[in-house]
Amino acid sequence: MENKSSGAANPTPGLIVGMAGMARNFFALMVNRIELASVELAEVRTNLLKLILVAAAGVIASCFALAFWTGLLVFLSWDALGWKILLIVAVAFTAIAVGILFYAKSMLRHGSLSMPATLAELRNDRDALL
Repeated sequence: MENKSSGAANPTPGLIVGMAGMARNFFALMVNRIELASVELAEVRTNLLKLILVAAAGVIASCFALAFWTGLLVFLSWDALGWKILLIVAVAFTAIAVGILFYAKSMLRHGSLSMPATLAELRNDRDALL
């Protein structure tokens, strides 16, 4: 009879120990994912700051260059074209602005501000749990 009582007592502690081990593993997995996300967020933050600084410097330099070249172009072309030179310059600047907008969108689609490793690991975790 001692074998039956000791055999019946083993599954309960084994189940509790197994559940505790599973909880520890789940907690370790979540901590690991949070650490990965924090590392990637730091990288994204650095890339975003660089992008903002480069964009600001580019905008300032472009504004100065644009103003001086436009003034020179209007000054040199005014005798031949009159007010039409202003229309030509406006159309050219509008086309340039649209081109820059599309370029900025393509940079964002490239994924330099995303967290691919974290998202892939979270998808793997979701697939494993479901």
